[in-house]
Amino acid sequence: MAVAFDASEQTAFPQDRLSGTSRATLMDRWIYVFTAASFITIVLAGFVPDSFAKIAGIRAGALPPFPLALHIHATLMGSFLLLLFAQTILMALGRRDWHMQLGIASAVLVPALVVATLFAVPAVYHNYWNAAQTGPVPARQALRQLMPVLDDILLIQLKIALIFPLLMWIALRSRSRDPGLHKRLILLATAPLLAAAVDRIHWLPNTMPSSPLAPDTYILLAVAPMFIWDLVRNRKLHRAYVIFAALFVPSSVLVYSVWNSPWWHATARHIMGV
Repeated sequence: MAVAFDASEQTAFPQDRLSGTSRATLMDRWIYVFTAASFITIVLAGFVPDSFAKIAGIRAGALPPFPLALHIHATLMGSFLLLLFAQTILMALGRRDWHMQLGIASAVLVPALVVATLFAVPAVYHNYWNAAQTGPVPARQALRQLMPVLDDILLIQLKIALIFPLLMWIALRSRSRDPGLHKRLILLATAPLLAAAVDRIHWLPNTMPSSPLAPDTYILLAVAPMFIWDLVRNRKLHRAYVIFAALFVPSSVLVYSVWNSPWWHATARHIMGV
């Protein structure tokens, strides 16, 4: 295990470079593995049952087929989550060399995921919009009632489109000079991506489509174990959480302020070109 001592502390506590804390224990490393694994669990719990339900709806003619852009987005998202999980395991095992080599994939995968999302969001919106106009008559009314919900979901997607690339950019730039900030921001940047999954876990209490409060709450709960452990072990608030909050809180306030407003519905459809 790579160990150094903090000269500013007159204590016997070693500074563990991999865990980023001066009071290192096994859990200081594996809490990040747990967090990454929980992200995958949330995504599977949300999307697997929902995908089967949507496939049944497509076969019944009640829903339009999945656009190609959505398949590409799903593939890249799954690859990114698996990469994140693998990277946390490598660091927990002390394989920093392998972690750095595999990290090269992030330089390709993260931009690809952002671009795929920018294509997938309008593709899905137009898919439903066109089906609401020209689809089978029994399905049109239900799909037209769904469009205002998609307008509001676009707000969440725009918030994620702001938070994810910004936090990832800061995280990747800090990988050498501040590994502690790097690893925390990678996970914090990923957490907002879980909104689509938690909204599909139908047994969870939910405020959608009336309010995005529930998705935001579940996103914060997903990173709560890491945050609590970090706070207890280091006895201070790491600045990664401050950076995250500086983006997440104002953008959430903005989303709440225009949620389900006539102005936003008109603006969303203008943005989507319908």
